[in-house]
Order: sequence, then structure tokens, then C-alpha cells
Amino acid sequence: MPNTRDEGPRLNGGPATLTIEEGVNLRPYNSFGLPATAQRLVRIRQEADLRRVIDHPELGLCPKFVLGGGSNIVLTRDVEALVLKMEIMGRRVIEERDDAWILEVGAGEVWHDVVRWSLEQGCPGLENLALIPGTAGAAPVQNIGAYGVELKDRLEAVDVVDLVTGRPVRLPASVCALGYRDSVFKQTGFGGLAGKSVITRVLLRCPKPWVPHLSYLDLERKMGETGISAPSAMQIFDWVCQIRQAKLPDPRQIGNAGSFFKNPVVTEEQCRDIIGRDPGIVHYPMPDGTVKLAAGWLIDACGWKGKSVGGAAVYERQALVLVNRGEARGAEVVTLARAIQESVYGRFGIRLEPEPVIV
Repeated sequence: MPNTRDEGPRLNGGPATLTIEEGVNLRPYNSFGLPATAQRLVRIRQEADLRRVIDHPELGLCPKFVLGGGSNIVLTRDVEALVLKMEIMGRRVIEERDDAWILEVGAGEVWHDVVRWSLEQGCPGLENLALIPGTAGAAPVQNIGAYGVELKDRLEAVDVVDLVTGRPVRLPASVCALGYRDSVFKQTGFGGLAGKSVITRVLLRCPKPWVPHLSYLDLERKMGETGISAPSAMQIFDWVCQIRQAKLPDPRQIGNAGSFFKNPVVTEEQCRDIIGRDPGIVHYPMPDGTVKLAAGWLIDACGWKGKSVGGAAVYERQALVLVNRGEARGAEVVTLARAIQESVYGRFGIRLEPEPVIV
């Protein structure tokens, strides 16, 4: 059990308002199940908790590490920075417009639960994003996406708190710089908000009229198998869950962070060159004339399925996923990932970029 101590101003003689946990085991808080310890951790259950941290004479000045569902990190060491465990809950439909429903969701809500709930409220549009691990607050950071839909297609705004001033701000989606698995919240330097702010709530936009996105091959196969040519949003939700469960390991049973590498984007000329050498490569033409290559195919073509380094391994059913076979350490995951990168670059001349944040 971690040690705890209460600090901060007392209200009307009541209990302290800030509980600091010390020596917290982070294995349960990262989907890879990697060993690491947080020297200090504070659970953020409301915006006021953030203000108390920022106003604290010691904690306000120390480096901070924001932790949501832990589904997109690789912990290679103990965390010395103060861990802010985001647990702000709540979800509601705040507005119905002629062109959309607007949903407000706490950063600590499990993303998949949000998707299911939105459909139960009669607000379709998120169904293609079902079963993506993590919390709602992390969804804009990574600009999650699957089966033809990205969060940028559904984001209205985010509520953030400045980690220096404690000032809350609502940022429209247009200033969040959402790109392929990227956002202003991952970017450092001028204009970037990485380490400078924390997302407390997410506002989602489910457009009217609802238009299903069925262009991905796996969904087209489901239509063919079932004979359903005009599926409902809930039917698409069920199909996406079935497809993901068939391909990807459940983090509750086998530690993993989902897709480990981004699908690389190359020029049309580069793609033709690769096709000339490997005609079977899986690729997707993009609207801007570039071509997205399937990273899983590249890794599989290099013979990595099932191979391991220590307790870290490449998943047998999907080469894009690295897994923890039980006792993996973060360093072993990183070593395996780098070996894969070198192998793919050696054969195809393409550098794969990891999706998870290496800590």
C-alpha cells in the first residue's frame, strides 16, 4: 500500500483537501503492465484539485506527469515527476442543434464507455471509435482514430487548465492542431502545450444527419457476411468490437498499448518503388496524393510475428502490436521496438514512428 499524507488548506476546520500518495505502484495504471513507481501521485477528481496542486508551495513548482488510462505509454523507469492521475468523471448531452448533438465528457471517463453511452442517448457518430483503450481526456492528445473516423472529425472543444497559472480555458477544436496521432497537447516548444496544460473535459460533436462510415475492408466484409447493407450505428459499433477483439489482445489479459507504430505516409513515387519490389504491400491512397502504408504488413514482412526480447514480444495475430508476456520491463519493449525499426528500415527504407510515449 502506498503511503498517503494530507496537505493543503483546511476548510472550516474540516479535513485537508489534497491527498498525496507516495511510492505508488504504476503497474495497474498502464495497459502494458510494466513495473514502475510514482514517487508522488495526486488523484484529480475535479478542477479544484488541480488548483490546489498549482497553489501548493512545493507541488506547484515541481514537474508534472499527466496520467489517464495509461494505454499509450511505455514506462521504462520510475516517475520522479508528480503524477496527476486524471479521474474527473461525468457525461451529458449539453446541447442539441439542428446540425449536431454536443456531448460533454469528463477526462477520466473510459473512452469505450463514452462511445456506448452516446449511442444509448441516441447520438450516433462515435461508433467507429469503439473499443479504443484509454480515457476521454487522452483521446484528443493522440487524436485517436479507427475505421475511417478520427477524433478530429468529432471534436467540438476541450476544457484545459494551465499548469502554471491554474487558469481554465476552453479551446475550440480548430486550435488543437489535430493530425495523424498528433495534437498540440503532444507538441513541445513554441505553441505546444505538452507539459503546460491538462485536459479536464472534452466536448464531442455528433453530426446530423448521421452518415455511416463503411469504407474499410473489414466493415465491408461484415456487410457481406451478414447481408446487412444499411447497418445502424449500434450494428457498426458491434462489428467494430468484434473486429478489434479478433485482431487485438485484451490488455486485461495480455499487457499491450494497442498499435505500437504509426502507419507511415510516403509519396506516390516511394510507394511505386516499394510495390516494384514487394507487390503485396498493403497501402491506402490519401486525398492529398500521398500513400499510407500498413505498418503491420511491413513488420510482418520482416518476419517479426511471435519474436521476443525478454518478456516483450510481437503479437502472433497482429504484428503491429507489442505485448507483455508477463514479466516484461519497459527497456525490453523499447529494445524490441528499436530492432523492428532497424529491420523495416533496412528492407524498405522506411522509419517507423512509435505511437506510445516512452517515459
